Amino acid sequence: QVQLVESGGGLVQAGDSLRLSCAVSGRAFSNYAMGWFRQAPGKEREIVAAINWTGGRTYYADSVKGRFTISRVNAGNTVYLQMNSLKPEDTAVYYCAARDHSGSYYLFTQTYEYGYWGQGTQVTVSS
Repeated sequence: QVQLVESGGGLVQAGDSLRLSCAVSGRAFSNYAMGWFRQAPGKEREIVAAINWTGGRTYYADSVKGRFTISRVNAGNTVYLQMNSLKPEDTAVYYCAARDHSGSYYLFTQTYEYGYWGQGTQVTVSS
């Protein structure tokens, strides 16, 4: 019922910035907690950031705290991940995810907690 499409990835140099967008479409978009995950070759998919339905609560992996910002504007049906001071170790495929029936308060940080996923967008950071 809900489709998620990521965009904004690309090739940048260390220290540069990127903003990823996750466009949501479908008949319903209500009470969805959202998350950004990433997966590098040979590694497990890991949490990057998460946000609750209202946007008032956020979570960040230690590796990106102070550099990345997750935000959402519900009326625009878009979730963003602003990535600053990028490092080569940030190189990965980035996925957005959504979980319905989440209420207004809770957020989620595990892959198995999400039911909807985008196709991913590649972020490559060179040194």
